[in-house]
Amino acid sequence: MPPARPVEVEAWAPGRVVLIGDHTDHAGGVSLTMAVDLGTTVRGARRGDRVRVRSDQLAGHVDVALGTRAEEVDGPPWGRFVAAVAEQLQAAVGFEGVVSSTVPVGAGLSSSAALELALMLALGFRGTPLELARAGQRAEHRAVGVPCGLLDQLTSACGVEGHALLLDLSDDSVAPVPLPDDVDVVVVHSGQERSLDTSGYAERRRQCEAAAGLVGPLPSASLDSLDAIDDPVLRRRARHVVTECARVRAAADALPRGDLPMVGQLMLESHASLRDDFEVSTPALDSTVSRLMDLPGVLGARLTGAGFGGCVVALCERGALPDPGALTGRGWRVRPSRGAWVRESGTT
Repeated sequence: MPPARPVEVEAWAPGRVVLIGDHTDHAGGVSLTMAVDLGTTVRGARRGDRVRVRSDQLAGHVDVALGTRAEEVDGPPWGRFVAAVAEQLQAAVGFEGVVSSTVPVGAGLSSSAALELALMLALGFRGTPLELARAGQRAEHRAVGVPCGLLDQLTSACGVEGHALLLDLSDDSVAPVPLPDDVDVVVVHSGQERSLDTSGYAERRRQCEAAAGLVGPLPSASLDSLDAIDDPVLRRRARHVVTECARVRAAADALPRGDLPMVGQLMLESHASLRDDFEVSTPALDSTVSRLMDLPGVLGARLTGAGFGGCVVALCERGALPDPGALTGRGWRVRPSRGAWVRESGTT
């Protein structure tokens, strides 16, 4: 009998943008997100007992034996994600291939989640989109040690063309929300790179957990109940989560009705809360929001992602920004995309 052919694989996972609802997921709240048509593709074949992948966009190549722990990886930093994914899958067969990506790194569009999920599928993951998202989240925790919520991976796994997603992280449920045809979603880079493992992300999460220990789960807390929190910093962190969850639900109701001015106003209020109560904005992000709001046809803008740099998302009238990159040098018009997928051929 001739030897079995390796399984040839093409796997893809999208990046994501948070339209409204940042820093609510790790508190079990709600968020309105969108998988975007910028993504990461992994092509190659399952074979051998090593994972060998190279990438021009991510710089360098990774060559690790199955069973290698993330912290043992030498080479480019993204190699830790490769090892963490293989470790989570307990992969029995290796992989050789190429990683390519159109998701900008360090922009807050979840390039890491797109990489994790595409690698998971390429290495043979079998399961539901929710299971894929949770496995990707565990891999990220192992790769960089940041206690991220499930928002990024769940959006990438569950994207629906033509729709935003209302995520409820109390039960990890996903509800598609139609995006009107006469609107553009534009992402503009602030010019400030950011990395979560060197930011205040973990500290903000601990502060939310401390606040919840005093008043109960923040997404269901009332504003009046926050008076019981004596520490003014914890009270501000909690206030952001409580008010942001309310803004998310209001935006998810207004968007399919076509009430775009309302969604734009909620986005501006969200940015102010992230700036003042959660303190994750920066002068570069604030300036980018202001400059966008000065342009005709821009309905609302806010930082997107965890903050500390990265990108601003804007809701615009169709065609209002013909060149999204003109403002700061880097920008993209993004459309809602389907979630992660894989194609396979051959047999093991």
